[in-house]
Amino acid sequence: MSSAESEARKALARLGRAAEKAERDLNALEGALKTAEGADFPVEEYAAVRGALRRILEFTDEEAQRLQDKLLHAGGLEPGRVRRG
Repeated sequence: MSSAESEARKALARLGRAAEKAERDLNALEGALKTAEGADFPVEEYAAVRGALRRILEFTDEEAQRLQDKLLHAGGLEPGRVRRG
């Protein structure tokens, strides 16, 4: 694996961890503010932000799979036929 692929994998992992942390922090914020604000809490806006964070997580999963497939192909292996032991 070249340094470019290695850096890409590291960056994807960092992005995924950041999105997971942001999701946890959003949940904590939502819980605190829902209690404080009651009916004035912007439920739809928080749902939209949560959806955006989930899309980031999906993106990182898709890109990680794409990179893995590309690396396997470059190594002469067919993606999808490699078993993990």
